[in-house]
Amino acid sequence: MTIKCSVDGAARLSLRRASRPGPGGWPGHAAAAWGLLFAVPSFVWAMGSTLGAESTVSPSLMKLAHDRVTWFVAVLWVTGFLKLFGAVLGIGLTRRRGTWMSRLLVFCGGGATVLLVWHGCLFVAHGVLVEAGALSAAPDLVGLTRWYLYLWGPWFIVGGLAFAAATIRYVRRQDAPRERLYGAVGALGAVLLSLAATVTGIG
Repeated sequence: MTIKCSVDGAARLSLRRASRPGPGGWPGHAAAAWGLLFAVPSFVWAMGSTLGAESTVSPSLMKLAHDRVTWFVAVLWVTGFLKLFGAVLGIGLTRRRGTWMSRLLVFCGGGATVLLVWHGCLFVAHGVLVEAGALSAAPDLVGLTRWYLYLWGPWFIVGGLAFAAATIRYVRRQDAPRERLYGAVGALGAVLLSLAATVTGIG
């Protein structure tokens, strides 16, 4: 009876530890907070307001928002929900999961890392080149370029680094080296997607 109680107690303790956030869970919470904060402007703009966008976002995009162009409004809603998905992903990376869920989380975490850091670095690099005089910008767009250099670029990079830290620590806590492959595949897919978007001028 004593042995059985000890085994049952150890099993319950193990389950509690498994469901409890690991020692490196804070990056996942940071990524989740990042996603929630970033979703707010998308939903605000999708509902018809351009608060905070006039001076920080491209005038061509603002015209689409002001004119309530259907496809662009739809894009804003989809973007907002994708950012909420990022918040869910961040929370998912704070606790141990089953095999398939873990692989999906690591795959998405690797992809999110590359996409965010890639776009953030593009914004910063473009802004630095404009500030250095290596690239020219219309006088009315210089202020906008600085917003992308000092706000949007760093914001994307911070989000990417949060997802990177959350994904790496999640893999370490799971103690399943094979899951690293899924993160690498997600990152590679994001690289290819980003390259294609850059070459075609979409992103």
